Amino acid sequence: MGVILVFLAIVFVLLLILIGTPLFGVIGGLTLYFFTSIDLSTNAIITEISKISRAPGIIALPLFTFTGYLLAESKASERMIRLSSAFLSWLPGGMAVVVLVAGSIFTALTGANALAIIAIGGLLLPALIKSGFEEDFSLGLVTTSGSLGLLFVPSLPIIIYALISQVDTVLLFIAGVLPGSLLVLVLIIYSVWHGHKIKIPTERMSISTILGAINESKWEIPLPFVIVIGIFTGIITVGEAAAVSAAYAIITECFIYRDIGFKKLLDVVVDSMVMVGALMCILGLALGLTNYLIDQQIPQAMMEFIQKHISSKLGFLMALNGFLLIAGCMMDIFSAILVLVPLIAPIADGYGIDPVHLGIVFLSNMTIGYLTPPIGMNLFVASVRFQEPIVRLFRVVIPFFILNILVLLVITYWPKLSLLLIDMMGKRPELLTI
Repeated sequence: MGVILVFLAIVFVLLLILIGTPLFGVIGGLTLYFFTSIDLSTNAIITEISKISRAPGIIALPLFTFTGYLLAESKASERMIRLSSAFLSWLPGGMAVVVLVAGSIFTALTGANALAIIAIGGLLLPALIKSGFEEDFSLGLVTTSGSLGLLFVPSLPIIIYALISQVDTVLLFIAGVLPGSLLVLVLIIYSVWHGHKIKIPTERMSISTILGAINESKWEIPLPFVIVIGIFTGIITVGEAAAVSAAYAIITECFIYRDIGFKKLLDVVVDSMVMVGALMCILGLALGLTNYLIDQQIPQAMMEFIQKHISSKLGFLMALNGFLLIAGCMMDIFSAILVLVPLIAPIADGYGIDPVHLGIVFLSNMTIGYLTPPIGMNLFVASVRFQEPIVRLFRVVIPFFILNILVLLVITYWPKLSLLLIDMMGKRPELLTI
């Protein structure tokens, strides 16, 4: 089957996704069609579904998902916001910094942009306005904060990307630290500058307030440190870290804080595992489709086609950013990973782009895609959540969108930012397990 026909099939898939067709049905139908069109046995699809269920570290997916759902249903977000505010209220625009920090942490833990805006947006938007920020700035900041944590541990999109691209999960987690931190830092500097410009009143740092907030959150504070330090030092694997986080979340939220009762816990289990089941099904079908593409040498053919028109790595990266920004505003991040990565990764390899760096570039584009008009997901979620016209959301996110783009350019054209920690930790020569 020719490259043009495959390209048309992918465009058709994107259209089906846009009109709301279930992703497993789209990918499964397309995979079956491709296999039967060349009389290739469909056993490979079942084999891939079985293989994905036995992949090293796959247990991290349901456990981290469950942890995120549990924290979202508890009052952990409220305690996290009070803790951040206690430390940062002395800054001009300290509440804006609280929004960015809280959004980053919550998105990283839950792995879902929409969930972050829905769960903590209702707390943060009134707090920003009450502290003295304009409503437009506050709306734009809260909308932006819902997609800041996707490069941080234990981001589910990173785990999914690792499974699809066969890049080590730990390497991606390490590589995401500096780019993700740079993005948050740039937004913090802008927010503090803006707060100083409009003369937002500051509060004196209170030791008693800090100690009270720490005491209130003392059982939740260790969780992210245990996960990050354990994974990065190699003391525990990603799967073991997921198990620790799930067990710890149950103990703290159900037995210590008692935010989650037994009935609610069962609901959290059901809801989170329904999502995991859907993801597992889609993953298996997507890998079956990847097998077909490789068997038909589609990536090689696309590589030859692109090299005829784009001769340099710089040109390819420029084109890739433009394409991914458009794809990121049209597709949710999981759909984009499953559909696009199997095609993009081999082509990028042909241009000599480090696969870890490519992963960070890809996920950074997806993060910004959620803010990209006219159909970025964060814009619609915020519009519904705060009952604001979507056109207003387009306007208020412009400054934050521009800052995101500037950071993306740094991430894209300065690979050392993504790879520095990996080289410093000496992880690159090792074959780490997912």
